[in-house]
Amino acid sequence: MSHNTFGHLFRVTTWGESHGPAIGCVVDGTPPGIPLSEADIQPWLDLRRPGQSRFTTQRKESDTVKILSGVFEGKTTGTPIQLQIENTDQRGRDYDDIKDKYRPGHADYTYDVKYGFRDYRGGGRQSARETATRVAAGAIARKILGDDVVIRGALIQVGPHEVDRNNWDWDEVSNNPLWCPDAHAAKQWEEFLDQVRKDGSSTGAIIEIVASGVTAGLGAPIYGKLDGDLAAAMMSINAVKGVEIGAGFQAATLSGEENSDEMRMENGNVTFISNNAGGILGGISTGQDVIVRFAVKPTSSILTPRKTVTKAGENDEIVTKGRHDPCVGIRAVPIGEAMMACVLADHVMRHRGQMG
Repeated sequence: MSHNTFGHLFRVTTWGESHGPAIGCVVDGTPPGIPLSEADIQPWLDLRRPGQSRFTTQRKESDTVKILSGVFEGKTTGTPIQLQIENTDQRGRDYDDIKDKYRPGHADYTYDVKYGFRDYRGGGRQSARETATRVAAGAIARKILGDDVVIRGALIQVGPHEVDRNNWDWDEVSNNPLWCPDAHAAKQWEEFLDQVRKDGSSTGAIIEIVASGVTAGLGAPIYGKLDGDLAAAMMSINAVKGVEIGAGFQAATLSGEENSDEMRMENGNVTFISNNAGGILGGISTGQDVIVRFAVKPTSSILTPRKTVTKAGENDEIVTKGRHDPCVGIRAVPIGEAMMACVLADHVMRHRGQMG
């Protein structure tokens, strides 16, 4: 199987399966001399860790990271950094009843068609369990970017329920288990998700990731577009079905006057009056906040019987038991942040390589 690596100068290769002994990644291209320890990575993994509230899967994983290479005396050496996270709470037996059935909405069928076999225990390589390794890699990317770049994410819609942007408070994101910047909406979501979970169903979500302090000039105008790489990075996250930059699809409803981000000089610097472009013009960063949103579909593992077919080509029904998220969008927030960090770190290094 190929295509397990992303990035150009900052390159991440992930490995492992949902119910294997461990998962991990190899981060290549990190400059030498950067202070790095497990303590720099673990807090970000703790944010994504499953089983932290009734709104996420109850699989219990500590997600404890180990650095196996690439660090000496507390600093990066410039050689590949290998990270490992052990799987400690696998329950493969939960999938015995469906090992020969294709789950609608999952990649079971397409995976089997392509490779001729699949690991049915939690989806194997196609499982979102793999994303823990991306969060670990994102922690290293943040070290490269430095403290001047601040990356924050929030859940802005659960099912049909949106946040009220007039109530937006970044501090509120850490005050509730739903990564919600609107305290009123968070309470509404909790009631909604409790009912979804009780029904054995699931719902989708929209996540917004904002990177502040990004310097102008990152990216390239044709095949190295910053927004193109960000879109690809977010689309690579499990269950993501749509990505937009800045005003995104809403831009189609605006006039040219409304959509244009007018400019002015302020203290000798170019400033923008608005940010419909999401901090990127012609594939190159403007120096404004880089804003990305992505939509996550409802979890396909639900208790409601669904029509399906078997590997042998027979019509059947399926009920997916086990431990699953009623809304995978909740734990997708730190994953989106990590992918933003990885793409930005890669583009910072590419920019330095070309421009000095």
